[in-house]
Amino acid sequence: MKGRRFRSSFVLICLACLVSIAFAFRSIEDREKSDKDRTISDFRLLTTDGNIVSLSDYKDAKGFIIVFTSNHCPFAKLYTSRLNDLYSRYSPLDVPLLAINSMDSVVYEEENFEMMKQKSISASFKFPYLWDRRQTVGKDFGATHTPHAFVIWKENNQWIIEYSGAIDDNGAEPNIVRHAYVDEALKELLSGQHVTLAETHSIGCAIYYRR
Repeated sequence: MKGRRFRSSFVLICLACLVSIAFAFRSIEDREKSDKDRTISDFRLLTTDGNIVSLSDYKDAKGFIIVFTSNHCPFAKLYTSRLNDLYSRYSPLDVPLLAINSMDSVVYEEENFEMMKQKSISASFKFPYLWDRRQTVGKDFGATHTPHAFVIWKENNQWIIEYSGAIDDNGAEPNIVRHAYVDEALKELLSGQHVTLAETHSIGCAIYYRR
């Protein structure tokens, strides 16, 4: 009787160990999948001043503020001065800002490259304005609206999304913003901390992706 009980206990312990090992491997796989989903590939895009820009051009960059924006979207237009401010404050800290237009210029004629150049001049952009003509970069990031902001950070020679979502919590009234999400994420990252709020909902004009 005691022998049978011992064997039964032993079998249960072994099963528990196998389940624990299976969950451990699943946890590792989930983390690896999560990290892969958050990893951004480098890209090469044309800017409105005629240059080709890639992340690798910025040798000293600790991270980037990437903002998907557009020419015509009324909500995106509200953020021009705030983007210039983010660029001015964080570029000297090796965190440049790049604005990317992934809008379909066939559906939205005002999103063509010539009008991007006009927009960059008329809005006095301090930062590079990049044309994602094939929409591959927008898809890689998972950008959904304009504006949609991302903070990416360099980890083990890879670019990892640390924040995704709105720039702040009040597009219409910048003077009463309560949470400047991008700014808060950057302050935490530059202090060596994890981002407390890693994702919010971006609001604005939807990006239509061609199939």
